[in-house]
Amino acid sequence: MSKTVIAGKGPPASPASAAGDAASDAAVTSPGLSVVVPVYNEADNILPLAREIFTGLAGVGGGWEVIFVDDCSTDRTPERLREARTELGERLRVVIHKRNFGQSTAIRTGVRAARAAWVATLDGDGQNDPADIPRLLALRDEPGQTAELRLVCGYRRRRRDTWLKRLSSRIANGVRSRLLGDRTPDTGCGLKLIQRQAFLALPNFDHMHRFLPALVQRDGGAVVSVEVNHRPRSHGVSKYGLHNRLWVGIVDMFWVLWLKRRARIPHSEEIE
Repeated sequence: MSKTVIAGKGPPASPASAAGDAASDAAVTSPGLSVVVPVYNEADNILPLAREIFTGLAGVGGGWEVIFVDDCSTDRTPERLREARTELGERLRVVIHKRNFGQSTAIRTGVRAARAAWVATLDGDGQNDPADIPRLLALRDEPGQTAELRLVCGYRRRRRDTWLKRLSSRIANGVRSRLLGDRTPDTGCGLKLIQRQAFLALPNFDHMHRFLPALVQRDGGAVVSVEVNHRPRSHGVSKYGLHNRLWVGIVDMFWVLWLKRRARIPHSEEIE
């Protein structure tokens, strides 16, 4: 995959004790959570969204990092990402594709670059609320939660989209739920929390991010959903329409159905 990483250090750190510096370094190199944000031509959303993410994660323990993946934008997105990194420091990492690969590949690039065992994803258009990330973490860590949990999905019960996007999403969700039986009300929500190892073990194909619940279940993992906030787009334009959201998704659905029907999960034990 053709990509490059924006290197260089952030602004000078403020004076701190040696122990504090060590803890900060550990939070960057071995974070408890990685947040991946794929972006394409979202220049005006970069700085507001990056700041919101940092604010939303302020109370999250265990250290965290934020990875923006620019899918070869043709606007000022790379420039804005450099500005964000200068302002926010080394917890913000930036990976840039040298050509456009699509959202699924951008997400996979970010997950591969992630240092944490669990990865949160959200869209780069600002419609997902970063303040909901702790809600996904809380559901993952809920007492009695199944040990097979691999994916927590956001559920946008109150969509703030155009009527066409809501209609195409409703049709796609209905067909998908009937065919794949993934018991997930909103697979298209960009806000998710997934185990990194589980994600990287999934089949890799274009648009696979739309079918994460079915693919995770195919491998024996558990999936849960939690209601999250959804906001209208403030800047930029949507990259999806009826063709590349509804019809392409239905074609991909039959490929995922084929994968599910051929999955085999052996139950075995080793003899001592």
